[in-house]
Amino acid sequence: MIKVTKLNGKTFTINALYIETVESLPDTTITFTGGKKIVVSEKEEEIIQSIITFYRKINVLGLRDIEEGNDYEK
Repeated sequence: MIKVTKLNGKTFTINALYIETVESLPDTTITFTGGKKIVVSEKEEEIIQSIITFYRKINVLGLRDIEEGNDYEK
């Protein structure tokens, strides 16, 4: 889950696993796999970094272990 801020200043949390695209149009627009879109105040790069951090935290695709040099498939 990542925290984002609506343009009105209200913060809320979204599930990053359901994010399909993040675009700057010029406001940052997040599109979910179901087609719903939200506009947030964070920059596109911030959202992408938050997604990467979330994926590492939940160990999606073994990102944490691969990047830390832990190869358990030896």
